[in-house]
Amino acid sequence: MIDVHDLTKRYRRTLAVDGVGFRCTPGTITGFLGPNGAGKSTTLRMLVGLTPPTSGSATVGGRRYRDLPNPGRTIGVMLDASAQHAGRTGRETLRLAASVLGVPAARADAMLERVGLGAAAAQRVGAYSLGMRQRLGIAQALLGDPSVLVLDEPANGLDPEGIRWMRGLLQEFAAGGGTVLLSSHLLSEVEATVDRLVAIRGGRVVAQGALTELLAGSGVVVRGLDPAGLRAALLSAGLTPTSRPDGALHVDADAAAVGRAAAASGQVLLELRDTERGLENWFFARTTHPSQENAA
Repeated sequence: MIDVHDLTKRYRRTLAVDGVGFRCTPGTITGFLGPNGAGKSTTLRMLVGLTPPTSGSATVGGRRYRDLPNPGRTIGVMLDASAQHAGRTGRETLRLAASVLGVPAARADAMLERVGLGAAAAQRVGAYSLGMRQRLGIAQALLGDPSVLVLDEPANGLDPEGIRWMRGLLQEFAAGGGTVLLSSHLLSEVEATVDRLVAIRGGRVVAQGALTELLAGSGVVVRGLDPAGLRAALLSAGLTPTSRPDGALHVDADAAAVGRAAAASGQVLLELRDTERGLENWFFARTTHPSQENAA
């Protein structure tokens, strides 16, 4: 169980994370999404004790990371797969970690096999590809047989076969009662892997819930001959349009309400359709920055 409550981090005049709160329960995989600079990495670092929060709390199994007697036996963490000693072999890396965690050295070899690095165990990490380092990082996160995994961009550098393997591994982990929190920019892979979402923008959570529920009612896409006039018409009707990367507007309403608002103001529509019910469109509709919206 991961429980984040009103978590805040301020760096002098910069508010990096502003009152973030969410919960990840056993048996679930939660995708933690947001554009660059949204506060995802800072939130994860506070969760695993690398960055002290200004206020709020983040606990794993009801305890702060620093209060866990042997953290790696409760929570497996991979925030940067490249943060491995390049001069050590894969086997040396995991056996050293096993010694720190107090688990048998044989488990290091078992984890190397599990992530597909058995044949490369004697190679130095500096010779590993990015995808191999990702696999090594996942092996290290699993080494202590934790009940919780926190992974930042776990699919980065993996080929299609590797991504499919990782998806299966995480789903198997959750099916066994484990809790997974992962951050990724690969939205198609997130959609195929997770069952819950937390979206963050500007340091604040803007949406969270079950994947199926969040993607179920995704509104409409509308485009007009006069974009500024259409936006004003929608706002005056009590609707909230957000800008999409393609220049159209997304509105969390049905087509009839949007059409009536446009007609009442004499706006000529060039496009009005239901939003594709995919994660990419949902993500952009909720994480586009207000300054980008106003510029449209």
